[in-house]
This record gives sequence, structure tokens and C-alpha cells, in this order.
Amino acid sequence: MWTAILLSAAAMTAIVALRYLASSGIFALATNRRLPGYHAKLGKQIRSEIGWSLASAAIYGIPAGIVAWGWQERGWTRIYTESDAMPLWYLPLAPLLYLLLHDAWFYWTHRLMHRPRWFKAMHAVHHASRPPTAWAAMSFHPWEAITGAMVIPLLVFLVPIHVTMLGLVLLVMTVMGVTNHMGWEMFPRALVHSRLGGWLITASHHQRHHEEYRCNYGLYFRHWDRLCRTDKGLSERI
Repeated sequence: MWTAILLSAAAMTAIVALRYLASSGIFALATNRRLPGYHAKLGKQIRSEIGWSLASAAIYGIPAGIVAWGWQERGWTRIYTESDAMPLWYLPLAPLLYLLLHDAWFYWTHRLMHRPRWFKAMHAVHHASRPPTAWAAMSFHPWEAITGAMVIPLLVFLVPIHVTMLGLVLLVMTVMGVTNHMGWEMFPRALVHSRLGGWLITASHHQRHHEEYRCNYGLYFRHWDRLCRTDKGLSERI
């Protein structure tokens, strides 16, 4: 049993690391085409971002691997594969619930990590990226990585979700984590400045967090920032 758990954790760590390298690499290449020279003087920073991110991959991969083993071998989680296990209307609702709950957790832990002691101990590693790049998506101190790594593994024990919808959640989490740090806005201006865009977080919104630190703490949605009056709008630099 323990060998199987270790193998599952190792496999998931490798998957998370390869997912990070592939997604950040693709958007870093896009950045080089969109903003020639943006990375020119950031070689040392990018190497540091990659190093911290690969360490974070293990911290994310180990609990994910344990949960994957428990799902397959013991049926521990509420992940399901049968099309009729839940009503059809629930299929798209589940990923929205996951994103909303993840966003709430992220907002409050992120805001906590901006308190001076917590910032110095945990979050300063992430903000050492000046300016942030696509490689900074998982550039976290281990303690910060732990706070992020526990969310989805806990949710799969609490909230039913089809395995394909769980894949969608992980895709959104990966893409937004990378694109929000790459220094330019990939989404159309018409969307970013629309009524819908006013509730979504994209690079323009998160860039301002990296510029001013004490604002724009959300991950996917802006409602917590708006409710708590920490939303300072979009960056004017991108």
C-alpha cells in the first residue's frame, strides 16, 4: 500500500511540474513575441522563479497523489465518473462552486500573508518577482505553497464533482495563475472593460496588486475585493 501511495505522489508531482513547465513556457514564449525584450534582464529572477515553482510542484503533487490513490483504491473522495451519478444541471455548477470556494480561501489567506510578519516569512518570495513573469505562477515559499496545495484536495472530499469538471477546474487554475503574472493582457479590451470583466480577475487587475501590494487580493473573481474595499481597479501599465 505505502509503495503505491509513494508512486502516486511521485507521479502527481511529476505531472504538476510538467504542467507548470509547459504552461509557463508557452506563455513565456508568447510574452517574448508580444513584448520583445521583456525578459532580457530577468534571467536571474526567472531562474529563481523556476526553482521555487518546482519545489512548489512537489508540495502540490504529494497531497494530490495521496488523494488520487484514495479515490481510485478506496473511493475516499466525492469525485464521480458516472454520467447519472448527479443531476445534469449540477455538472457545470460544481466547477463554479470549486472556483468560488477556492477564490474565497485565496483572498483571505493572501490578505493575511500581506501582514508584515507573514509577508516576510512567507509571501516575500512571490513578490521578489519584479516585474512578475509567466514563470512566477508557482513561485512560492513552501509555507505559502502548503496553503494553496490543500484547497482542491480538501474540496474533493466535500463537494461532488465529475472527473472531467475537476480537470476543467485545474485547467482554469493553471491558465489564470500563469496569465495573471505575464505582464500583459491576453483578453480583449472589450471583455476586460465590460460589465462582466468588472467581476473577473485578469492580468490587468493582478498586475496592480504586484505594483501596490495592499490591494486586489483575489484569484478568479473581484467580489471579495469589492466587498472589502480592497479593489483598486486595473493597472495602467498593461
